[in-house]
Amino acid sequence: MTCAERAQLAMMLEVCAYPKPGNVDRCHDYDTTRLEHFLGSMIFSRNALDEAERLGASGSVGKIFHSAVEETHCHAGGNTHFGAFILLVPLVMGGDIPGALKVVAGTTVEDAVLFYRAFGLTRVAVLADDEMDINDPSAEESLRENRMTLYDVMAYSAPRDMVCREWLNGFALTRKGADLLHDYGPGSESISKAFLALLASEPDTFVAKKHGIEVSRRTMERAREVIDGVRDIREFDELCIREDINPGSTADIIIASIYTALGEGWEWDS
Repeated sequence: MTCAERAQLAMMLEVCAYPKPGNVDRCHDYDTTRLEHFLGSMIFSRNALDEAERLGASGSVGKIFHSAVEETHCHAGGNTHFGAFILLVPLVMGGDIPGALKVVAGTTVEDAVLFYRAFGLTRVAVLADDEMDINDPSAEESLRENRMTLYDVMAYSAPRDMVCREWLNGFALTRKGADLLHDYGPGSESISKAFLALLASEPDTFVAKKHGIEVSRRTMERAREVIDGVRDIREFDELCIREDINPGSTADIIIASIYTALGEGWEWDS
């Protein structure tokens, strides 16, 4: 299996896993974003992922990332894998976590500019008071004037975004998720368990951007209650859906965890 194939498989396995509280899966959709939107994005990401694998560390992270977002911006389901590409592109370019760390350390200002252009194609949730304004025509000029590489952009966003934070902390949650998959064993049930364990350990920043940090923390506490046997996971799932709570950042990290675990021999089809 190539690295690009492994990345696509990881995206497919994540969205099909059930139950995965609050997120689109094989058993329920959202009004405007459905399972087939995620699967479509998975299919159309192949060219960019092949390019990432072919070029490796010599390629441009920003250019490949922009291609991945542009090529998957082909349906009415909105952003499906923006956060996942932040992790998958360097992972595929580097092959694994140590390789990805070398890739992200070598990013350039032009990578940052291309990332912002890709950001502008999406409807990704941001914190208006904290994030650099992607709609500001002077944003690219500011990046160049301040000589901000894409790594610098991730560092700027890291305090408020757990996916960006992975670039700085050595892909720590990605590593944790992969270890959980190995511990839980083969098969799709392990993905649901690993997702729940990560959700219980870290406030999901996508939830925080959409509903505020207190809702994110309460969601984390409810996930812990499921693990402790106090709350049923399907009841938790239904509650999240009713309250429009979808822990998308945790899902993005789980995709990277599945990619990593697959490369280490974790079996998905047993």
